[in-house]
Amino acid sequence: MGREDLRPVRDYEVGPLTTAKELLEALSESGGFQAVNLAAGARIMADMFRDPSITIFLSFTANLVATGLRGVIRQMIAEGLVDVIVTTAGSIDHDLIRCWSDYYHGSFLEDDARLRREGMARVGNVIVPMGGFIELERRMQKALEDLYSEKKRWGCRELLHRLGEILGDEGSFLYWASRRGVPVYVPGIVDGAVGLQLTLFRERREDFEVDVLKDQKELSDIVYGSRKTGAIVLGGGIAKHHTIAWNLLRGGLDYAVYVTTAPEYDGSLSGARDREAVSWGKISERAERITVVADATIAFPLMLSAALAWSGGRVRS
Repeated sequence: MGREDLRPVRDYEVGPLTTAKELLEALSESGGFQAVNLAAGARIMADMFRDPSITIFLSFTANLVATGLRGVIRQMIAEGLVDVIVTTAGSIDHDLIRCWSDYYHGSFLEDDARLRREGMARVGNVIVPMGGFIELERRMQKALEDLYSEKKRWGCRELLHRLGEILGDEGSFLYWASRRGVPVYVPGIVDGAVGLQLTLFRERREDFEVDVLKDQKELSDIVYGSRKTGAIVLGGGIAKHHTIAWNLLRGGLDYAVYVTTAPEYDGSLSGARDREAVSWGKISERAERITVVADATIAFPLMLSAALAWSGGRVRS
């Protein structure tokens, strides 16, 4: 055809013992739509893990923490695969509540009015008992009283660090972030149940303060102090933007892997592809980058498993 750069589409087969690594190796040659991007994203993650000079950001949305993917996030922190977390207030809500309250399988077609009457709510097809939020209030108010006795003014990141120590257990990603010294930044901390508890506590203790600008200084130090940066971005919203916007200040991310189901055609940040971030300088022109259009609860565990197999784990300088 006169094109030396063309690669043939390769068929593949699977068996009962096919590994994630073998599957994604096959998908990379398959020519199949998002299958190729899935494999490319895993390859870029493997390159991140092999780069000893990189600071790796992990950004994710709250809905994912309501699912079993919370365990993968927890694993990445516990095993030292990421250096910085940027997420939403709802992620903290779900992470803490699931320490003492189960969430349940449901359906996208639940009778939502009935769920409301029965004291339950829905995150997609996951059912959330509202009693967990009552327990959150009890535990949070007690923890905040203890923290208030230590000092009156807290950065959001340091407050979450202490909450991970006080409220968390080994099932909590916040617990592991506290234990491993991985900072957790939540730029929209008031937009969730934990934020409501901070507000209610402030009504009783008017000199209690959460200083979000202190977090900004910390992020600035991290970004400017990093030789290279990479980001794994699951979903969109404020967590995604906070991650990529801060990296604009250093000339953009050197690696970026997006996993999203949002369309780009409405101009939203959640649906914006990695190429759009290049126009802003949030991702470097020279970066290894990919957008995988897929449900992160399906795609990301496969990608991480293959990336770990290819890289042999995280390399540290």
